[in-house]
Amino acid sequence: MQNKTPEEGVKVSAQESSDQTLTLADIKPAMKLKGRVTKLGLFGAFVDVGVEREGIIHISMLKQGHVNRVEDVLQEGQEVDVWVHRVDREAGRIELTMIRPVQLKWKGIKPGLKLKGKVVRIEKYGAFIDVGAERPGLVHVSEMSSDYVTDPSDVVDVGDEVEVSVIDFDRKKRQIRLSMKEPMFEVEADEEADEEEPTAMEIALRQALQASDQPEAEIQSTPPPSQETDRKELEDILDRTLKHRVRTSS
Repeated sequence: MQNKTPEEGVKVSAQESSDQTLTLADIKPAMKLKGRVTKLGLFGAFVDVGVEREGIIHISMLKQGHVNRVEDVLQEGQEVDVWVHRVDREAGRIELTMIRPVQLKWKGIKPGLKLKGKVVRIEKYGAFIDVGAERPGLVHVSEMSSDYVTDPSDVVDVGDEVEVSVIDFDRKKRQIRLSMKEPMFEVEADEEADEEEPTAMEIALRQALQASDQPEAEIQSTPPPSQETDRKELEDILDRTLKHRVRTSS
């Protein structure tokens, strides 16, 4: 079996990590790719991502925070996950980053939004969850469980994948408040609240109808004509009142 050169091995590995061979026209900003580091330089690293041109990661794009030397983060031959930062198709240049771009923008955040995230930091007052936004959101200790929690580390550990929902957020302060509790919905209460309250006239008409249905009246096999006529008139008035409410409400 013929041995492959290091360059061929790099290209095959990078291409196999994708569903199909990519061209420069397929590359778009924020696209996630897998590749292998082919060369380290003073100002960054070159990475083969299976395209006709290698991409370059500037030293400032290796990770959050200051990096003194590229060698402190990467080594030649290392496989890495990268995102496309910028593409210059005319120059055939692909700029990459190892810092995950913002996936959840502020305009997409709203109360009640359910998200999946990773625990990135734990404090005494709660846990910070990376949900793909500009900054991690905070789950306060009181929002970690329906039971009383004294220590957040009793519920989650750094690196745990959790499901959360947005309570509220502040764009100016770049803060997101999250909850791990299941939302409680009172459906029956909402349905009852949607029912319209009867008017004073409707109450009076219903009471008059109920009064005509007393046991004494039921004992009589044939009610007096005047009593039967009065009841029919009351029912007609109540029916017209209810129909009028339907028309005005619609």
